[in-house]
Amino acid sequence: MTLRHLTTLFLLLLVITTVSAGYAQEATPEPVGPVELGSPVVETPWDGTFRRIRAPILMYHYVSTLPDNADQYRRELSVSPEAFRAQAEYLFYEGYSAISMYQLDDALLSGTPLPPKPVVLTFDDGYIDHFTNVFPVLQEFGFTATFFIITSLADANDPNHLSWPQIQQMADAGMSMEPHTKNHISLRERSYDTLIYEMLGSMESLQAYTGRAPHIFSYPVGQYDDATLAVARTLPIWRAVTTEAGRYHTTDNRLQVPRVRIPGGLGATGLASILADD
Repeated sequence: MTLRHLTTLFLLLLVITTVSAGYAQEATPEPVGPVELGSPVVETPWDGTFRRIRAPILMYHYVSTLPDNADQYRRELSVSPEAFRAQAEYLFYEGYSAISMYQLDDALLSGTPLPPKPVVLTFDDGYIDHFTNVFPVLQEFGFTATFFIITSLADANDPNHLSWPQIQQMADAGMSMEPHTKNHISLRERSYDTLIYEMLGSMESLQAYTGRAPHIFSYPVGQYDDATLAVARTLPIWRAVTTEAGRYHTTDNRLQVPRVRIPGGLGATGLASILADD
């Protein structure tokens, strides 16, 4: 065998060895640790002071007219467009300030002052009526809000839910478009891989389509367990909201944040009572 043939054989073996090593390395799982998600937003460092702030986080679902075949679940979760407008008017004329979850997080960590009478408006599940019935009212009154998106429904262009162009438009207008998992499944008793897929996967989808890394999370149906919380601590989640009732928030409670449910049929008078209650 000539020197040329030996050289060719050596190079061929080198390529095969390198490719094989690459596949072996790719198949080896990386150690579990904090997962970073690129973001132009930098989290406020905690200044060491524990704080307790009263800022009701209002939890909405449907804002639409009830269909004729609405079941009890739909009736309990639906606020009519007329009732929502009346609630928005009440908040505006009574001097409430709609703040973002990021403003609340910043205030809890660093003491940044919040405006008078702060409330957070949140909307779960990304229904199409959030674009048609909620978004225009928010813009009219100069309110911001947080929308928790089921990203697989946007992927599928489900006509009952927000599309990616609509999500992008709302994000560009200053709304917080945040993850509610990919498939809206209960996060109890799930494997690590499933939790990562549902939680981090939905975060990555939102960043890809909006250009903004989300850091606020909502547990589907308010269901989670210790394994869910353990995975959440490795992700760039700054606050995660629940369906548990409460109006006060503390610096150290980052992953089990309470909210105030807005029941179906509630008008402005009912909202006033809810906001006054502790």
